[in-house]
Amino acid sequence: MHTFEQVIDEFGPALARIAASYERNQALREELQQDIMFCVFQALPQLKDSAKIRPFVFRIAHNCCVDHVVKHAGLPATDGVHAELQSNELTPEQQLLGNERTLRLVEAIRRLDLPYRQVMTLLLEDMSYGDIAESLGISVTNVGVRVNRAKIQLKGLLHHDG
Repeated sequence: MHTFEQVIDEFGPALARIAASYERNQALREELQQDIMFCVFQALPQLKDSAKIRPFVFRIAHNCCVDHVVKHAGLPATDGVHAELQSNELTPEQQLLGNERTLRLVEAIRRLDLPYRQVMTLLLEDMSYGDIAESLGISVTNVGVRVNRAKIQLKGLLHHDG
C-alpha cells in the first residue's frame, strides 16, 4: 500500500503538469494542485490494487481538473504561462527556443476540447493507452480516436499560431 507521501513524491511533478495544462492563472493553478492533492489523500484508502496506483491517481487528478474547469469557466484569463522546466545543459538560446516551443504546445493543449486535452496530457506523462483508458473510464479504442483527433487539432492550432 502506498502512503500519501510516497504518492506525492512519485506523482507530484506530473500532477503539477496536469494542473498546468488546465489552468493558466498561477494562483488558480496552485489552488487546483492543492485540490488534487487533497482528493488523492481522501481517495487513497479506497485503492484496492496498489499496482494500479498511476491510473488511480491520474483519474482523480483529471476529475478534479474537470470540476475546476466547470467551476471557473466564466472567469477571464489573466495570468501568463510560467515555464516550469529548464535544463542546465542547454545554452541560453536553446533554453529560450525550447521554452517558446513548450509554451506554444501548452497553450495549444489548453485550447483543445476537454476530452482531447485529457488524453494528450496523460500521453505526455508517458502513460500507455490502457492506463489512459483506465484513468478516464473509456475504452482503449476511444483513447486512440481521441489522440488522433487531438493531434489533428494541435497541428491546426500550432500551424495557425506559428
